[in-house]
Amino acid sequence: MSTVHTAAVPSTPIDWKPLLLAPVLALAAMPLVGSTSTWITLTAAGLAMGMIIFIIASGLTLIFGLMDVLNFGHGVFIALGAFVAVSVLGLLPEWTTANHLGMNLAAIGLAMLAAMLATGLLGWVFERVLVRKVYGLHLMQILITMGGMVVGEELIKVIWGPQMIALEVPASLRGSALFGDAAVEKYRLMAVAVGFIVFATMLMVLNRTKLGLLIRAGVQDGEMVESLGYRIKTLFVGVFVAGSALAGLGGVMWGLYQQGVVPQMGAHVNVLIFIVIIIGGLGSTGGCFLGALLVGLLANYTGFLAPKVALFSNILLMAAILVWRPQGLFPVTNR
Repeated sequence: MSTVHTAAVPSTPIDWKPLLLAPVLALAAMPLVGSTSTWITLTAAGLAMGMIIFIIASGLTLIFGLMDVLNFGHGVFIALGAFVAVSVLGLLPEWTTANHLGMNLAAIGLAMLAAMLATGLLGWVFERVLVRKVYGLHLMQILITMGGMVVGEELIKVIWGPQMIALEVPASLRGSALFGDAAVEKYRLMAVAVGFIVFATMLMVLNRTKLGLLIRAGVQDGEMVESLGYRIKTLFVGVFVAGSALAGLGGVMWGLYQQGVVPQMGAHVNVLIFIVIIIGGLGSTGGCFLGALLVGLLANYTGFLAPKVALFSNILLMAAILVWRPQGLFPVTNR
């Protein structure tokens, strides 16, 4: 009797080199900063900034990575989310001014939920009216979505006005928490927590659920998924809505981080978002997460050590990464 030997399925090795970049950057900055407490403060601020940028960019990464759609109108969802939060928090003055963490978090939670619902609905309209006509046409996607963003910004000006509106952090999240001699702003700690929750949720849904499996299968072979009885177009609309809702959530976080909102805020952040996505590898969720952390950390370190360099530190980072890895830190293999 002959024995049939089956070859083991080779496991995909983890590319650990990019994962070392963030800790190496942080450790390299420590002797330059000098003070340990200042370094802790800057590192926490950089992580918080990076997490907020990731939340904003994750929606665009999701849309491009799964749908191959270049949505240059992503900024309008960011701005709309922030302005919806202004309106919601303005209706809850007792909740935001009370020095009670539970009431403050509930107010922010309601603002986030309202922002995600509003931007998700706008994303559904955006996909049906603009994006659906230009699938597979990247140049047309860029032009038509940029036009949509301009129109969206003007509508925001009509509703909320063209001036900057203050968006203050609720009372119990103001100020700093002390870790030894290091002071870390309370809101930034919250931003880090929210960023980790969003990242973990995205990974779980995409890699551990039937919905994520269907979406990824639809990207690889849409006809096969359709033949199994699933409506791939409906799944993709859901992806676009989810990406738009994440942009709205990021808009709330960014508005609170800046403590003010303007109609053009989404356009201002758009450049930073695309830098993060290019650094991480187009369409890679993990790459987007790591790229955002690197941008946030470098911006805070250079802002302290060399403020003039901080103005273009993200460009220098992108150039250095692309020289090392032209397709980004974690390129998507099917693109």
